[in-house]
Amino acid sequence: MSAWRAVVLLSLAASCNRANECSYSDLLGHLNLSSSNEYLANVRPVKDWRQVTSVKINMLLYGIFQVDEKLQTFMSHVWIQKVWENDFLKWKPSDFCNITDFTFPSSKLWTPNINIQEDASDSGSIQESAHVRVFSNGMIHKSTRQRLTSTCKLDLWNFPFDRQSCNITFFSMISDDHAVRVGAFGGDEFLTNISEQSMVTRGEWSLMHLEIANTTERWGNWSLLVYQVKIVRKPMLYVINFIIPLFYLLVLDVASFFISEARGEKLSFKITVLLSISVLLLILKDLLPSTEDTLPIIANFCVGVFALVGLSVLEAMVVSFIIDLDDKFPKKSTRVSNREVPSEKREKKDPVKVEGLPIQTRPPSQREQLRLVLQEVLVAQREVASAANAPRPKRFRRVAEIIDLIFFIFYFVTVGIFLAVMFHIWIPPDFYS
Repeated sequence: MSAWRAVVLLSLAASCNRANECSYSDLLGHLNLSSSNEYLANVRPVKDWRQVTSVKINMLLYGIFQVDEKLQTFMSHVWIQKVWENDFLKWKPSDFCNITDFTFPSSKLWTPNINIQEDASDSGSIQESAHVRVFSNGMIHKSTRQRLTSTCKLDLWNFPFDRQSCNITFFSMISDDHAVRVGAFGGDEFLTNISEQSMVTRGEWSLMHLEIANTTERWGNWSLLVYQVKIVRKPMLYVINFIIPLFYLLVLDVASFFISEARGEKLSFKITVLLSISVLLLILKDLLPSTEDTLPIIANFCVGVFALVGLSVLEAMVVSFIIDLDDKFPKKSTRVSNREVPSEKREKKDPVKVEGLPIQTRPPSQREQLRLVLQEVLVAQREVASAANAPRPKRFRRVAEIIDLIFFIFYFVTVGIFLAVMFHIWIPPDFYS
């Protein structure tokens, strides 16, 4: 009976030991993590210092907040996953009731110091997990969410039909490529599809592709991992609020040639159109950055429209000046004044002097004097009416009409060529696809 009792006690002890081995505390004790271990927290976790620690990074794009053209920055919401190997944190899951992974405070383990080269955001925008996930094969996973503001050299030549490519470069700031090398463990298409499905906000942009540009590029002795975020702008708001009004003002300026010069409204209408274009130019100034290298096509379009309308205003002023020359240089009238005819008649009615006989004159009566005054007034009225109704010479008006017709043909052809060239070089071929 004593031997039987010893066997039972041994089996119970073994079962108790197996039960204890199923707890995380035994696993942490086995990995020497139950107490403070400064070596695991401060030293790169390799058994041979010549061994390179490979850090795999995946970046998912959760949102596109803003692209600032003036500051040349790209604000996005990213989720960054880092994976590396720790040679001292490996175990057999079968020895610990198939425990394959556990979480542990990241402050007690060595973590790679990976930074973003283009990062311009503040520290408050980073939401870094306080724990890491440790797997039985020694791989450690760490996740970080960040409202990333990165510098990006924007190409605004085709604004608002532009496409931008912003780089997000990961590198280790304190370790060269002999100690730490960065790479990606996800493919381009996989990252793009996941980002498209999980993206919450996009603003006026759409994600085209999330591309790993080069995983082996090295800058000096530092290993780099470059993600290229390719985005395309949604241009319809700018087309409706800016491009179409400019085009409509140009069409109105062309149509203003059909306004008659006699009404005096043509020049004032053209000046109003010119002032409207000036207002749109002020709006464009607030949208685009101040640069002297290359002007965007939209700026060239605005300058071209402004120059065409300004030239049209100058032509209208010249034509108005030529038409006014008819009033300044009228032809001399060869007609005999109507006023002279009654005076001649009065001379014929005067009594003829006869030699040797005295001329008998008597003063006219008051009634005859009133009749003569009335005749003079009627004659004056006829002269004024005839002068007003007399056709004025139109020598300069004909010259102005010829100049206006020739300029209209030239202006119409120039506007057509200008719009065709702008449409060809501005809108990309796959815009409608």
